[in-house]
Amino acid sequence: MKVAVVHNRDNSGVINRFGQVCPEKYGEKAINAVVGALQRAGHYVLLCEGDTTLFEVLDEFMPTGPECDPTGMVFNMAYGIQGNCRYTHVPAMLEMAGVPYTGSDPLGHALALDKVITKDLLRQAGIPTPNYCVMKNGDDSATEVRFPVIVKPRHESTSFGLRLVTEPEGLRDAVDAIVQQYQQDALVEEYIEGREVCVGLLGNGDDIEVLPLVEQDFGDRSVRLMTWEDKSHKGTLEPQKICPANVSTKLEERLREISLATFRACHCRDYARVDIRIDQEGNPYVLEINSMASLGPTGSYVLAAQTAGYTMDRLVTRILDVASSRYLPIHPSILEVLNEYLSLESGQSIQ
Repeated sequence: MKVAVVHNRDNSGVINRFGQVCPEKYGEKAINAVVGALQRAGHYVLLCEGDTTLFEVLDEFMPTGPECDPTGMVFNMAYGIQGNCRYTHVPAMLEMAGVPYTGSDPLGHALALDKVITKDLLRQAGIPTPNYCVMKNGDDSATEVRFPVIVKPRHESTSFGLRLVTEPEGLRDAVDAIVQQYQQDALVEEYIEGREVCVGLLGNGDDIEVLPLVEQDFGDRSVRLMTWEDKSHKGTLEPQKICPANVSTKLEERLREISLATFRACHCRDYARVDIRIDQEGNPYVLEINSMASLGPTGSYVLAAQTAGYTMDRLVTRILDVASSRYLPIHPSILEVLNEYLSLESGQSIQ
């Protein structure tokens, strides 16, 4: 099958600069690992930019079939270029063009990337999440939350802009810094002292695999939370990842249950990662869901998959298979296309 791996490395492919520039980029090791896995599985792979050139590139690489059917898929690794809803841009382009792709659709990405909407959905679904408020500037009231609090941008991921504020006096500066630097509201969330666990999910509908739990071991650190420096491997005391996490059977069942509920409440697809804090009494609180869980080789999602028995190659092809299965009932002839390419390359076929 033809598979276009779409990512964002060169942010120049836009008409105008608009809104917050995306601070995230997939590392080359992760991109190369995905490309290599797909090639070793027998697919014809093209690596391309998720920018204004995407339509032209895809039209040439995977032109429409004789019955206006897709002749390939996109493996989406595009974080987007700019704006608050940048995760949605490439999926929205692909939906308009009629190109199948991996991962969440624009709705799922938009809901998950907006931390406030995510928390509203969690509350409506009865899923525990820390108490919070939204502040547009440092003068707004925050009387409904108890200190210490975590202050972070409403639409960012990877802990960009995250601060721990222990006293009301420091809140104004933290909020104003986020509003000025990231051009968006600040989410002010009660800090949960305790453990932090990540839960990886793979699949859709009633067939969602919950991967082994990953705990962030903070050791003797005074600040027991995941910072941008930790996630970008620039910290001096980076937490160690423990997988599977050492939790009781009862707590593990609860973590699996609320992670699945979060995945569904936020309308995610194919794969995602849920981040959870567990207080000192053993009560879990969902912090957020990452609708495009990192496939970086040192990330929590890949570690969980490896603990479950997946090689990196098998994980990548499994994500592609999960996504492909969503399109087969809608486009039956794509099965013939897949089999044609597989048989030409390796003699395999899909039943």
